[in-house]
Amino acid sequence: MENAVRDWRGRSYLTGPVPADRTRMFWLAWGAMAAISPLQYGYAALLAKETTGLTLLAIWIACQAAGALPALHLVRRGRLGVRICLAAGAALSALGLATAALSDPGPATAGPAGPGLVALIGYALLGGLGAGLVYGICGEVVSSWYPERPAARVGLITGAFGYGAVPVLVWAGIAPAATSTAFLVAAAVAVAVIGAAARHLRLPPALWWPEDVDPRSYALDAARLRTTPEAAKQFRLTQALRTRTLPALALILICAGAVSVFDVIVVAGTGSWGALAVLVALNGASRSVAMRCSELFGRRRVLAAVLTALAVGQLLLAAAQHPAPATGPSGPLLWLGIVAAGLGGGAFYPLLASLVREFFGVERAGEIHAVVYSAKALAGVAAVALALLALSSAVTALGVATALAALPALATPRLRIPGLPVTIPL
Repeated sequence: MENAVRDWRGRSYLTGPVPADRTRMFWLAWGAMAAISPLQYGYAALLAKETTGLTLLAIWIACQAAGALPALHLVRRGRLGVRICLAAGAALSALGLATAALSDPGPATAGPAGPGLVALIGYALLGGLGAGLVYGICGEVVSSWYPERPAARVGLITGAFGYGAVPVLVWAGIAPAATSTAFLVAAAVAVAVIGAAARHLRLPPALWWPEDVDPRSYALDAARLRTTPEAAKQFRLTQALRTRTLPALALILICAGAVSVFDVIVVAGTGSWGALAVLVALNGASRSVAMRCSELFGRRRVLAAVLTALAVGQLLLAAAQHPAPATGPSGPLLWLGIVAAGLGGGAFYPLLASLVREFFGVERAGEIHAVVYSAKALAGVAAVALALLALSSAVTALGVATALAALPALATPRLRIPGLPVTIPL
């Protein structure tokens, strides 16, 4: 390209002016992510109380995790527009929320064949697909418009996906009989907010870089490279799939993602709406904090600390089961467990996304991360299995959850940048 600037690694940049509406696009993406949060965290806390509800949640997670990859593939190749994807995401997400409001996921509607057909199609399948479209497209747009700090910005909008359900949880906690109304209002909000994002969000030109940041100086920033080193080369998706690192990242997401969703179900079972709101709020807020810490101390160190906090949270929640088994867990151990589980239960998502860029490069990071994120489908199945085990023995289920969080915490420091000689210490 004639006007492209190249850094010392050979990566190309097309510098250009920062659009006046870049900040507005960021906040619209943030709002869209918050709008789809009740589909996962609201449903898990308020409606996934029976086997049928847990099954619907697992199917929703699978559809949400898998929905982003094909959409990103088509958008990046110019075969599908951002506006069309987000408009479809708005309609489908609102349909999912409305279905959750109007359908009873309990045994009464399950029937002999399984979950109610309306809830299965409206919430689990279509609602999951809509949330996947919004999640994938918003992350791609924000990371593309902030190439100088994509991890921090994406961490902020994924945080909204965590704590966006708090208003619905508080509303339902104050007036349990108004749970359906809360979901209906959330559906209307989703149409309005995601629809506004569809009108204004767009992708920058290929290789765009803000002209107020010198790309060559950025690429040579020694302080940044010490904590967040760059990939050995720009991997294609097929090349990334042949490495050992990509399956390792997917396995970490499966383990941590299962524990994260399981914790929401467990804390909801205590009947403490304040505790549940704190857990979900920390799940979202910790993501941006973890990203800031990772820029100071390194992604892998912070990811290991986050997973350790998640494992400690499971131990504390298990210990909280013993003082009052007849009336349910309570007291300081419960709150300490909620804080630890909340801090660790969401922060690993943006950290894994940033590690994808660090390991495989930025040019195809969206597609490669979508493959890693699709492993969340298995995390949903594992979370439901843990929840079913908790029905008979909560302490045993929390013990298994501790192991699921602790094993990747021990393995994270061993992750290596693909393509570098093994003799180079990392």
